[in-house]
Amino acid sequence: MLSSRLTRAGRGALNASLNRAFSSALTRQASSLVFIEHRDGKINPATLSALNAAQQIDDNQIVGFISGSSQTLGFQKAVELAAKLPITKLLVKEDDRLERYVAEPLAPVITSIVQSRSISHLIGGSSSVTKNVFPRIAAQLDVSQISEVMKIIDGRTFVRPIYAGNAMMTVSSEAAIQVLTVRTASFEPIKMDENATGSVEVEKLKEEGEKKKTTGGSQWEDEVLAKSARPELGSAKRIVSGGRGVKNKENFDQVLTPLADKLNSAIGASRAAVDSGFADNSLQVGQTGKVVSPELYIAVGISGAIQHLAGMKDSKTIVAINKDPEAPIFQVADIGLVADLFEAVPELTKKI
Repeated sequence: MLSSRLTRAGRGALNASLNRAFSSALTRQASSLVFIEHRDGKINPATLSALNAAQQIDDNQIVGFISGSSQTLGFQKAVELAAKLPITKLLVKEDDRLERYVAEPLAPVITSIVQSRSISHLIGGSSSVTKNVFPRIAAQLDVSQISEVMKIIDGRTFVRPIYAGNAMMTVSSEAAIQVLTVRTASFEPIKMDENATGSVEVEKLKEEGEKKKTTGGSQWEDEVLAKSARPELGSAKRIVSGGRGVKNKENFDQVLTPLADKLNSAIGASRAAVDSGFADNSLQVGQTGKVVSPELYIAVGISGAIQHLAGMKDSKTIVAINKDPEAPIFQVADIGLVADLFEAVPELTKKI
Protein backbone atom coordinates (compact mmCIF):
# COMPACT_ATOMS: atom_id res chain seq x y z
CA MET A 1 0.00 0.00 0.00
CA LEU A 2 1.39 3.39 -1.02
CA SER A 3 1.50 6.09 1.62
CA SER A 4 0.00 9.49 0.74
CA ARG A 5 1.50 11.21 3.77
CA LEU A 6 3.96 14.06 3.34
CA THR A 7 6.49 15.25 5.87
CA ARG A 8 6.19 18.79 7.17
CA ALA A 9 9.18 19.79 5.02
CA GLY A 10 7.59 18.09 2.03
CA ARG A 11 4.31 19.91 2.53
CA GLY A 12 6.16 23.21 2.84
CA ALA A 13 8.04 22.61 -0.38
CA LEU A 14 4.83 21.63 -2.16
CA ASN A 15 2.99 24.74 -0.94
CA ALA A 16 5.87 26.98 -1.97
CA SER A 17 5.89 25.36 -5.40
CA LEU A 18 2.15 25.82 -5.80
CA ASN A 19 2.37 29.45 -4.68
CA ARG A 20 5.11 30.15 -7.21
CA ALA A 21 3.10 28.50 -9.96
CA PHE A 22 -0.06 30.40 -8.97
CA SER A 23 1.86 33.69 -8.83
CA SER A 24 3.40 33.04 -12.24
CA ALA A 25 -0.03 32.25 -13.69
CA LEU A 26 -1.40 35.52 -12.35
CA THR A 27 1.55 37.40 -13.79
CA ARG A 28 1.01 35.86 -17.20
CA GLN A 29 -2.70 36.64 -17.16
CA ALA A 30 -2.50 40.18 -15.77
CA SER A 31 -2.79 43.05 -18.23
CA SER A 32 -2.68 46.82 -18.19
CA LEU A 33 -5.82 48.52 -19.50
CA VAL A 34 -5.16 51.89 -21.15
CA PHE A 35 -8.07 54.31 -21.45
CA ILE A 36 -7.96 55.78 -24.97
CA GLU A 37 -9.30 59.31 -25.27
CA HIS A 38 -10.17 60.68 -28.68
CA ARG A 39 -11.77 63.71 -30.28
CA ASP A 40 -12.67 64.50 -33.88
CA GLY A 41 -11.11 61.29 -35.13
CA LYS A 42 -7.77 61.87 -33.40
CA ILE A 43 -6.15 60.15 -30.43
CA ASN A 44 -5.54 62.48 -27.48
CA PRO A 45 -1.79 63.01 -26.86
CA ALA A 46 -2.40 62.21 -23.18
CA THR A 47 -3.26 58.65 -24.25
CA LEU A 48 0.09 58.30 -26.01
CA SER A 49 1.82 59.29 -22.76
CA ALA A 50 -0.29 56.77 -20.85
CA LEU A 51 0.83 54.06 -23.28
CA ASN A 52 4.45 54.94 -22.56
CA ALA A 53 3.73 54.47 -18.87
CA ALA A 54 1.96 51.16 -19.52
CA GLN A 55 4.98 49.87 -21.43
CA GLN A 56 7.11 50.50 -18.35
CA ILE A 57 4.84 48.26 -16.29
CA ASP A 58 4.08 45.43 -18.70
CA ASP A 59 5.44 45.67 -22.21
CA ASN A 60 3.69 42.57 -23.55
CA GLN A 61 0.15 42.64 -22.16
CA ILE A 62 -1.40 46.03 -22.87
CA VAL A 63 -5.10 46.23 -23.67
CA GLY A 64 -6.69 49.39 -25.01
CA PHE A 65 -10.26 50.56 -24.37
CA ILE A 66 -12.08 53.05 -26.58
CA SER A 67 -15.73 54.09 -26.50
CA GLY A 68 -18.07 56.32 -28.45
CA SER A 69 -21.01 56.44 -30.81
CA SER A 70 -20.90 54.23 -33.89
CA GLN A 71 -22.96 56.90 -35.66
CA THR A 72 -20.06 59.37 -35.84
CA LEU A 73 -17.29 59.26 -38.43
CA GLY A 74 -14.88 60.65 -35.85
CA PHE A 75 -15.29 57.60 -33.63
CA GLN A 76 -14.82 55.20 -36.54
CA LYS A 77 -11.61 56.98 -37.50
CA ALA A 78 -10.40 56.95 -33.89
CA VAL A 79 -10.98 53.18 -33.68
CA GLU A 80 -8.93 52.68 -36.84
CA LEU A 81 -6.08 54.71 -35.34
CA ALA A 82 -6.34 52.96 -31.97
CA ALA A 83 -5.93 49.60 -33.70
CA LYS A 84 -2.50 50.79 -34.87
CA LEU A 85 -1.25 51.54 -31.37
CA PRO A 86 1.34 49.23 -29.74
CA ILE A 87 -1.22 47.17 -27.84
CA THR A 88 -2.08 43.48 -27.85
CA LYS A 89 -5.85 43.92 -27.94
CA LEU A 90 -8.40 46.70 -28.48
CA LEU A 91 -11.74 46.67 -26.68
CA VAL A 92 -14.39 48.77 -28.43
CA LYS A 93 -17.62 49.86 -26.77
CA GLU A 94 -20.20 51.44 -29.08
CA ASP A 95 -22.79 53.37 -27.12
CA ASP A 96 -24.25 56.80 -27.82
CA ARG A 97 -24.20 57.56 -24.07
CA LEU A 98 -20.41 57.26 -24.00
CA GLU A 99 -19.68 59.67 -26.84
CA ARG A 100 -19.04 62.63 -24.52
CA TYR A 101 -17.35 60.79 -21.63
CA VAL A 102 -20.17 61.40 -19.16
CA ALA A 103 -18.90 59.71 -16.01
CA GLU A 104 -22.09 58.02 -14.77
CA PRO A 105 -22.55 55.60 -17.70
CA LEU A 106 -18.83 55.27 -18.53
CA ALA A 107 -17.38 54.36 -15.13
CA PRO A 108 -19.43 51.13 -14.64
CA VAL A 109 -18.44 49.92 -18.11
CA ILE A 110 -14.73 50.25 -17.37
CA THR A 111 -15.17 48.82 -13.88
CA SER A 112 -16.83 45.73 -15.34
CA ILE A 113 -13.97 45.24 -17.80
CA VAL A 114 -11.36 45.53 -15.06
CA GLN A 115 -13.16 43.04 -12.84
CA SER A 116 -13.82 40.44 -15.53
CA ARG A 117 -10.56 40.43 -17.49
CA SER A 118 -7.70 40.04 -14.98
CA ILE A 119 -6.64 43.67 -15.31
CA SER A 120 -3.85 44.59 -12.89
CA HIS A 121 -3.45 48.27 -13.89
CA LEU A 122 -5.91 50.83 -15.23
CA ILE A 123 -3.96 53.71 -16.74
CA GLY A 124 -4.99 57.01 -18.28
CA GLY A 125 -3.36 60.33 -19.03
CA SER A 126 -4.22 63.05 -16.55
CA SER A 127 -7.03 65.07 -18.14
CA SER A 128 -10.39 66.60 -17.31
CA VAL A 129 -12.00 63.31 -18.38
CA THR A 130 -9.92 60.99 -16.21
CA LYS A 131 -10.18 63.39 -13.27
CA ASN A 132 -13.94 62.87 -13.45
CA VAL A 133 -14.17 59.18 -14.40
CA PHE A 134 -11.25 57.44 -12.68
CA PRO A 135 -12.14 58.32 -9.05
CA ARG A 136 -15.55 56.72 -9.62
CA ILE A 137 -13.92 53.58 -10.98
CA ALA A 138 -11.52 53.43 -8.03
CA ALA A 139 -14.45 53.76 -5.62
CA GLN A 140 -16.38 51.00 -7.40
CA LEU A 141 -13.29 48.77 -7.21
CA ASP A 142 -12.74 49.76 -3.56
CA VAL A 143 -9.13 50.80 -4.16
CA SER A 144 -7.24 54.06 -3.85
CA GLN A 145 -6.42 55.98 -7.00
CA ILE A 146 -2.84 57.20 -7.52
CA SER A 147 -2.95 60.47 -9.44
CA GLU A 148 -0.41 62.46 -11.46
CA VAL A 149 2.22 59.70 -11.50
CA MET A 150 5.55 61.10 -12.68
CA LYS A 151 7.74 58.00 -12.42
CA ILE A 152 7.15 54.26 -12.33
CA ILE A 153 9.57 52.27 -10.19
CA ASP A 154 7.77 48.96 -10.57
CA GLY A 155 4.23 47.65 -10.92
CA ARG A 156 3.34 48.61 -7.36
CA THR A 157 5.60 51.58 -6.65
CA PHE A 158 5.14 55.04 -8.12
CA VAL A 159 6.36 58.61 -7.65
CA ARG A 160 3.89 61.49 -7.63
CA PRO A 161 4.09 65.19 -6.68
CA ILE A 162 2.79 66.67 -3.45
CA TYR A 163 2.72 70.21 -2.04
CA ALA A 164 2.05 71.70 -5.48
CA GLY A 165 5.04 69.92 -6.97
CA ASN A 166 7.57 71.07 -4.38
CA ALA A 167 8.11 67.55 -3.09
CA MET A 168 7.94 64.06 -4.55
CA MET A 169 6.29 61.17 -2.74
CA THR A 170 6.99 57.50 -3.40
CA VAL A 171 3.77 55.51 -3.12
CA SER A 172 3.69 51.74 -2.71
CA SER A 173 0.33 50.04 -3.19
CA GLU A 174 -0.53 46.45 -2.35
CA ALA A 175 -3.96 46.65 -4.01
CA ALA A 176 -4.77 43.91 -6.49
CA ILE A 177 -5.74 46.57 -9.04
CA GLN A 178 -3.83 49.81 -9.52
CA VAL A 179 -5.81 52.81 -10.81
CA LEU A 180 -3.38 55.40 -12.16
CA THR A 181 -3.39 58.70 -13.97
CA VAL A 182 -0.02 59.82 -15.30
CA ARG A 183 1.28 63.34 -15.72
CA THR A 184 1.70 63.71 -19.46
CA ALA A 185 4.69 66.03 -19.09
CA SER A 186 6.63 63.21 -17.42
CA PHE A 187 6.08 60.53 -20.07
CA GLU A 188 7.10 61.15 -23.66
CA PRO A 189 4.19 60.36 -26.01
CA ILE A 190 4.88 57.22 -28.00
CA LYS A 191 5.43 57.64 -31.71
CA MET A 192 2.31 56.75 -33.65
CA ASP A 193 2.50 55.51 -37.23
CA GLU A 194 -0.86 56.16 -38.88
CA ASN A 195 0.24 54.12 -41.90
CA ALA A 196 1.09 51.05 -39.85
CA THR A 197 -0.62 47.77 -40.73
CA GLY A 198 -0.79 45.93 -37.43
CA SER A 199 -2.60 42.77 -36.46
CA VAL A 200 -4.16 43.95 -33.21
CA GLU A 201 -7.17 41.91 -32.15
CA VAL A 202 -10.28 44.11 -32.01
CA GLU A 203 -13.17 43.01 -29.81
CA LYS A 204 -16.52 44.79 -29.81
CA LEU A 205 -18.07 44.66 -26.37
CA LYS A 206 -21.70 43.76 -25.95
CA GLU A 207 -23.07 44.18 -22.46
CA GLU A 208 -20.17 45.43 -20.33
CA GLY A 209 -21.39 47.30 -17.27
CA GLU A 210 -24.87 48.00 -16.00
CA LYS A 211 -27.54 49.67 -18.09
CA LYS A 212 -29.71 50.97 -15.30
CA LYS A 213 -32.08 53.79 -16.11
CA THR A 214 -31.55 56.46 -13.52
CA THR A 215 -33.42 59.66 -12.84
CA GLY A 216 -30.37 61.41 -11.36
CA GLY A 217 -26.80 61.90 -12.45
CA SER A 218 -25.36 63.92 -15.29
CA GLN A 219 -26.29 63.99 -18.92
CA TRP A 220 -24.78 65.72 -21.92
CA GLU A 221 -26.53 68.89 -23.01
CA ASP A 222 -24.41 70.98 -25.33
CA GLU A 223 -21.01 72.56 -25.89
CA VAL A 224 -19.84 75.83 -27.38
CA LEU A 225 -16.48 75.52 -29.12
CA ALA A 226 -14.16 78.46 -29.56
CA LYS A 227 -12.48 77.87 -32.89
CA SER A 228 -8.82 78.80 -33.03
CA ALA A 229 -5.96 78.21 -35.41
CA ARG A 230 -3.56 78.12 -32.47
CA PRO A 231 -1.99 74.91 -31.17
CA GLU A 232 -3.86 73.18 -28.35
CA LEU A 233 -2.50 74.43 -25.02
CA GLY A 234 -1.88 71.02 -23.48
CA SER A 235 0.29 69.76 -26.34
CA ALA A 236 1.80 72.98 -27.76
CA LYS A 237 5.55 73.20 -28.30
CA ARG A 238 5.57 76.94 -27.59
CA ILE A 239 3.41 78.85 -25.11
CA VAL A 240 3.13 82.55 -24.29
CA SER A 241 1.41 83.10 -20.94
CA GLY A 242 0.23 86.27 -19.27
CA GLY A 243 -0.39 87.11 -15.65
CA ARG A 244 -1.87 89.83 -13.50
CA GLY A 245 0.96 92.13 -14.56
CA VAL A 246 -0.71 92.80 -17.93
CA LYS A 247 -3.35 94.72 -15.89
CA ASN A 248 -6.47 94.13 -18.04
CA LYS A 249 -7.99 92.03 -20.82
CA GLU A 250 -7.30 94.61 -23.52
CA ASN A 251 -3.59 94.62 -22.70
CA PHE A 252 -3.60 90.83 -22.49
CA ASP A 253 -4.86 90.59 -26.06
CA GLN A 254 -2.85 93.46 -27.52
CA VAL A 255 0.49 92.56 -25.93
CA LEU A 256 0.50 88.75 -25.99
CA THR A 257 -1.35 87.97 -29.22
CA PRO A 258 1.20 89.51 -31.65
CA LEU A 259 4.06 87.64 -29.93
CA ALA A 260 2.11 84.40 -29.96
CA ASP A 261 1.33 84.92 -33.66
CA LYS A 262 5.01 85.40 -34.48
CA LEU A 263 5.96 82.23 -32.59
CA ASN A 264 2.92 80.24 -33.75
CA SER A 265 2.38 79.42 -30.11
CA ALA A 266 -0.51 78.69 -27.79
CA ILE A 267 -1.63 81.31 -25.29
CA GLY A 268 -1.85 80.54 -21.59
CA ALA A 269 -2.66 82.45 -18.44
CA SER A 270 -2.05 82.36 -14.72
CA ARG A 271 -4.92 81.79 -12.32
CA ALA A 272 -4.75 85.44 -11.28
CA ALA A 273 -5.24 86.51 -14.90
CA VAL A 274 -8.15 84.12 -15.34
CA ASP A 275 -9.81 85.19 -12.08
CA SER A 276 -9.43 88.83 -13.15
CA GLY A 277 -11.22 88.11 -16.42
CA PHE A 278 -8.22 88.66 -18.69
CA ALA A 279 -8.46 85.17 -20.21
CA ASP A 280 -10.81 82.21 -20.42
CA ASN A 281 -10.55 79.44 -17.84
CA SER A 282 -9.54 76.99 -20.59
CA LEU A 283 -6.22 78.86 -20.88
CA GLN A 284 -5.24 78.49 -17.23
CA VAL A 285 -1.85 76.90 -16.58
CA GLY A 286 -1.08 75.57 -13.12
CA GLN A 287 -2.02 73.12 -10.43
CA THR A 288 -5.75 73.73 -10.93
CA GLY A 289 -5.42 74.24 -14.68
CA LYS A 290 -3.38 72.53 -17.36
CA VAL A 291 0.04 71.02 -16.70
CA VAL A 292 2.29 71.73 -19.67
CA SER A 293 5.88 71.00 -20.73
CA PRO A 294 6.53 72.83 -24.00
CA GLU A 295 9.92 73.40 -25.57
CA LEU A 296 9.51 77.14 -24.90
CA TYR A 297 7.42 78.81 -22.19
CA ILE A 298 7.35 82.62 -22.03
CA ALA A 299 5.87 84.00 -18.80
CA VAL A 300 4.83 87.63 -19.18
CA GLY A 301 3.86 89.57 -16.07
CA ILE A 302 3.59 86.37 -14.02
CA SER A 303 5.02 86.56 -10.50
CA GLY A 304 5.34 82.80 -10.15
CA ALA A 305 2.92 81.58 -7.50
CA ILE A 306 3.61 78.03 -6.38
CA GLN A 307 0.40 76.79 -8.02
CA HIS A 308 1.45 78.22 -11.40
CA LEU A 309 4.99 76.85 -11.17
CA ALA A 310 3.57 73.38 -10.56
CA GLY A 311 1.96 73.50 -13.99
CA MET A 312 4.89 74.67 -16.13
CA LYS A 313 8.23 74.12 -14.41
CA ASP A 314 8.96 71.02 -16.53
CA SER A 315 9.13 73.19 -19.67
CA LYS A 316 12.38 72.75 -21.59
CA THR A 317 13.19 76.49 -21.73
CA ILE A 318 11.48 79.07 -19.52
CA VAL A 319 11.68 82.79 -20.30
CA ALA A 320 10.37 85.22 -17.67
CA ILE A 321 9.61 88.90 -18.23
CA ASN A 322 8.76 90.82 -15.06
CA LYS A 323 9.67 94.21 -13.63
CA ASP A 324 10.07 92.77 -10.12
CA PRO A 325 13.57 91.25 -9.77
CA GLU A 326 12.42 89.32 -6.68
CA ALA A 327 9.56 87.56 -8.47
CA PRO A 328 9.63 83.79 -7.76
CA ILE A 329 9.28 83.05 -11.48
CA PHE A 330 12.97 83.92 -11.91
CA GLN A 331 13.94 80.99 -9.67
CA VAL A 332 12.83 78.51 -12.34
CA ALA A 333 13.53 80.63 -15.43
CA ASP A 334 16.36 79.76 -17.80
CA ILE A 335 16.28 83.31 -19.18
CA GLY A 336 15.06 86.25 -17.13
CA LEU A 337 14.39 89.80 -18.22
CA VAL A 338 13.73 92.43 -15.56
CA ALA A 339 11.84 95.02 -17.56
CA ASP A 340 8.51 96.71 -18.15
CA LEU A 341 6.54 94.13 -20.16
CA PHE A 342 4.72 96.87 -22.09
CA GLU A 343 8.06 97.94 -23.55
CA ALA A 344 9.92 94.61 -23.67
CA VAL A 345 7.28 92.42 -25.30
CA PRO A 346 6.48 94.70 -28.28
CA GLU A 347 10.23 95.14 -28.89
CA LEU A 348 10.76 91.38 -28.71
CA THR A 349 7.88 90.84 -31.12
CA LYS A 350 9.38 93.23 -33.67
CA LYS A 351 12.75 91.45 -33.61
CA ILE A 352 11.38 87.96 -34.19
